[in-house]
Amino acid sequence: MSAPGAPSPSRFRVAIVGGGIVGLFTAYRLLAAGAGPVVVLDRGYLASGASGRNGGGVRQQWETVATVRLAREAVREWQGFPREFGYNIWFRQGGYLFLAMDDDEMERLETVRSAVRSEGLDARRLAVGDLPRRVPGICLDGIAGATYLASDGTLYPFPAVWGVYEAVRRMGGVLRYGEEVIGIRRAEGRAVGVVTRSGPVAADWVVNAAGAWSGAISRSAGLAPPNRASRHEILATEPLKPFLTPMVVRLTDGLYFSQTMRGEIVGGLTLRTTGGPEGGSPSSAEFLRRMAVALTGLLPRLGGLGVLRAWSGYYDDTPDGLPILGEDPELGRFVQANGFGGHGFMLAPASSRRIASVILGERSDLDPEQFGPARFRNPGRALRPEGAQLG
Repeated sequence: MSAPGAPSPSRFRVAIVGGGIVGLFTAYRLLAAGAGPVVVLDRGYLASGASGRNGGGVRQQWETVATVRLAREAVREWQGFPREFGYNIWFRQGGYLFLAMDDDEMERLETVRSAVRSEGLDARRLAVGDLPRRVPGICLDGIAGATYLASDGTLYPFPAVWGVYEAVRRMGGVLRYGEEVIGIRRAEGRAVGVVTRSGPVAADWVVNAAGAWSGAISRSAGLAPPNRASRHEILATEPLKPFLTPMVVRLTDGLYFSQTMRGEIVGGLTLRTTGGPEGGSPSSAEFLRRMAVALTGLLPRLGGLGVLRAWSGYYDDTPDGLPILGEDPELGRFVQANGFGGHGFMLAPASSRRIASVILGERSDLDPEQFGPARFRNPGRALRPEGAQLG
């Protein structure tokens, strides 16, 4: 879909593969800078991927300082979203509370807290005795400590996706959902467009923002990407009278949960899954069992609560837990905008600005040694992993 009455160009300046929040925000940045025409192509429908399947968490607690900076900027952007886009995303800054179950985990949290505080954010260490005030009814057995940042929070993903989608449409962006990209067109060492099941699309630049499918897109261009998709499950319970303000995350098993404005408990935990997104997005009895045990063990008051719905989505993981942002060194004008794990939504407003800067010829403030695609092409280089890649 393009702007009403506007003919679709025969050639685009930028073709963006993936119409989730990262791809849409990137299109918005480019169009706002006058860098059109832009086409967004997606194999599914709006919000059919991870952008419509996440828990809506937005946090700034990261071990990598550069990621803290991206997240801090993203929080400011989410705060201003209703004014900029005209949609209420119900962004509630109730904080993120991380739980450590032993001294090693507490040491990890302290490393994260140190990075966050170095950027001027008031991340606090909480004593175990302080936790019931933040999480009424919490079982304190085995908890070694916690950290908390009040300016973290949660938002509702669907109006956020719809708001950016509508902005791109109004600005003349061409939006083609239900059109699968099956290849990248190459000429003289650079990308010159894409191939869809409907035929070729010519473009001066191609952005790979396909999330869990980004590895397949890169492989179709003849590249060897490090991305691996992993399926994660999530559920929502029947509503309770509101009692929980922060998002709660436990390091040991990746358990996370928050309470919506309607009173539902929404959350998940990490299960080791295999296979790519071609297997669909089912939910499993094993997840329900494990989630019930984990959640009621920490909050016994939830023992009689019914589950309304459960679903799954895919993370787009990298070996070091950091996203891949930048022009690919092996294929000119092919820009990687993927590898966010489960955190593309929270970082999209800030990361999309850096993605667009590549095409606009602007200098990025991101270290390519940390975020660039080339960091995986040196087999002798040790990668420092992000220590807070969960929840």
